[in-house]
Amino acid sequence: MSAVLDLQGVTVRRGRSTIVESIDWTVSEGERWIVLGPNGAGKTTLLNILAGRSFPSDGTVDLLGERLGKVNVFELRPRIGFSSAALADNIPAGESVLDVVLTAAYGVTGRWREEYELLDEQQARNLLAAFDVADLADRHYRTLSEGERKRVQIARALMTDPEVLLLDEPAAGLDVGGREDLVGALAELAGDPASPVLVVVTHHVEEIPPGFTHLLLLGDGKVEAAGPIEEVLTAENLSRAFGIDLLVAHGGGRWLARAARPSAR
Repeated sequence: MSAVLDLQGVTVRRGRSTIVESIDWTVSEGERWIVLGPNGAGKTTLLNILAGRSFPSDGTVDLLGERLGKVNVFELRPRIGFSSAALADNIPAGESVLDVVLTAAYGVTGRWREEYELLDEQQARNLLAAFDVADLADRHYRTLSEGERKRVQIARALMTDPEVLLLDEPAAGLDVGGREDLVGALAELAGDPASPVLVVVTHHVEEIPPGFTHLLLLGDGKVEAAGPIEEVLTAENLSRAFGIDLLVAHGGGRWLARAARPSAR
């Protein structure tokens, strides 16, 4: 399989701090990746690079066959669906749900003077329906629950029929019911052969949807392990990355991690 995303020796520095260091990582067609690690491990930094929204201090990044730094990122970005908390913060609170998805066709947040064709509107409505929020199309985005907003954000990220879909902690802030609904939606997306390459960032093992094939485990800005999820998601690897003795279990397509020695109260 050909490489869709390829990072070699990627390092990111901010002042005197090194955020990620010497990352080698290749994502191929048809793969569904989880990026897992504790807070501060560099997950979001890495995803912003994959989205063409930031650049490494060292190393090379090839996105969809184009070398970052030698390609017009404004032409590249529509090929990469991207959802993150920072991007969601730019969505005007009074925007209609339909327009939140529709404006992704122009790569903007907030309806202004753009003109859209009926096919664009139908595409947006179809995506809302795919994530079971079609009945919210005319609601104001600010009135939605957090779970509903997450579904709308993913629908927006798919508006341009991207070749890669990047989701940064899509289940953050959800209660158990909202999380499980979202995990189910992502599992369905992962199981569809027509779906783009998927990369989902999380720091909770319980949020890994069924159907994801590979895992990149980060710890302190470095790769702890990468490869098929069954090989990487072990107690030994996870304990090393999170700095605590953990047990890992797998059943019914879902993963679970807990402390090997629960703390006494």
